[in-house]
Amino acid sequence: QVQLVESGGGLVQAGGSLRLSCAASGRIFSINRMVWYRQAPGKQREFVARITSGGSTNYADSVKGRFTMSGDNAKNTVYLQMNSLKPEDTAVYYCNADLHVTGGISNYWGQGTQVTVSS
Repeated sequence: QVQLVESGGGLVQAGGSLRLSCAASGRIFSINRMVWYRQAPGKQREFVARITSGGSTNYADSVKGRFTMSGDNAKNTVYLQMNSLKPEDTAVYYCNADLHVTGGISNYWGQGTQVTVSS
């Protein structure tokens, strides 16, 4: 069974750092792209960062210069290094991926990991 599992969330003070991980497991032939989204209480889910199979990244303006997304192809894992965290970064962070699996390319979501930034 193909799944995405996030980890690394937690409680941190403003100005601190966290590193999130998203690992894809199961029968995966390749990863087309992986994306981080976040959803704060009472708000819509929003885009945070994206990495393509070629390693290109792009970021939401709100996190540019503070967050860095990277990948480890051998481990089918991506990371989101979050520095200079602000209280407004508090949200559940979700990993989303387009994976090449048996039958073609399918889209998957992780279960989410909570990030709380205290002021």
